[in-house]
Amino acid sequence: MKLRASRRRFLQGSAAAVALSPLPAAEAAETTIYSKLGVRPVINGIGTVTVLGGSIMSPEVVRAMDESARYFVNIPELQQKAGARIAELLGVPAAMVTAGAASAITVATSVCAVSAEVSKLHQLPDMTGLKSEVIQQKSHRSGYEAQIRLVGVKIIEIETRAELDAAINERTAMLHFLNLADPNGQIKRDEWIAVGRQHGIPTFLDAAADVPPVSNLTGYVKQGFDLVTFSGGKGLFGPQCSGLLLGRKDLIDAGHQAISPRDGIGRGMKVGKEEIMGLLAAVERYLKVDHESEHREMEKKVSYIIDAVTKSGVRGKQDVPEIANHVPHAVLEWDEQARNLTSQQVAKQLLEGEPSIAVSGQRGGGLRISVWLMRGDEHEIVARRLQEIFKV
Repeated sequence: MKLRASRRRFLQGSAAAVALSPLPAAEAAETTIYSKLGVRPVINGIGTVTVLGGSIMSPEVVRAMDESARYFVNIPELQQKAGARIAELLGVPAAMVTAGAASAITVATSVCAVSAEVSKLHQLPDMTGLKSEVIQQKSHRSGYEAQIRLVGVKIIEIETRAELDAAINERTAMLHFLNLADPNGQIKRDEWIAVGRQHGIPTFLDAAADVPPVSNLTGYVKQGFDLVTFSGGKGLFGPQCSGLLLGRKDLIDAGHQAISPRDGIGRGMKVGKEEIMGLLAAVERYLKVDHESEHREMEKKVSYIIDAVTKSGVRGKQDVPEIANHVPHAVLEWDEQARNLTSQQVAKQLLEGEPSIAVSGQRGGGLRISVWLMRGDEHEIVARRLQEIFKV
């Protein structure tokens, strides 16, 4: 199965108003900076996916990035102090800003491979004398394995607890866990952590798109994972090219040496002063948001869309994914054969119409529509377009 597709898939008022720009959809379609290039803005009905730009930075983040762009600072010092502030805010041992969650995967793998001995980071991807294997469950394949292999390690795939125990040896650098895949694997989080502790092997959790809920920002570290990553440009509404790496202080301290401006394997993973301060501002803001109010507003928008199309015989329900983009979605289903209209055709009409609307198709048919990142009256525009397509 391809979990990457499920997480990043393209075609298949309240706190939200605080987070997102109030630019009307009609204006967005006509007068944006993108129109100079002939690129159309899209109403985002999918969620915080990279292919659509993640999320939209909050005003607090934009202000922080604008102000930080006016000065020169020592980047390693800024990384250390901003990370310490984020760790203090979240109540975790240590934190650092990375160049996205994918960058955090490479940083985590690097420091685990050298056992946090920073002097050895410069030899990567030469694995001579280093721990050279990372273990993950087959069901946790995501398409991001390249970020692990970049370090020079080999990925060992297992399925059962017996296979995990047999795979662990003196070469094992890290146990990699994809949070989105937890329901699919035989070995769950608690057992994965316990095995890592038993053998003294660091455990890493990729939870890139897994806020909200806000409790996840601290919960997975407290649960026992040695390192956890979140995307900065998804649910936190921070810079799209930023990420968080949280966890054990010795590993995070080593991680600062594994990323630009340091030489070595992480040199290309450059995090600017603007992204560092922008993500700090995003974390500060996120911890103050009224998430319950935001959730209620999304429920109203979902109900609006469902009510608009169910008169035509389309079945609609509200759904909140257990993991990743854990917010209300509208799920629409219909008899595709009777209507001679597939979910792919509806998604194509929405994307190619005016304004352009991106939604996700569901495996087995139907549409999944996220209202999380819809601004102003965009949910009403989506409802009207669906009415036109379904001839309500």
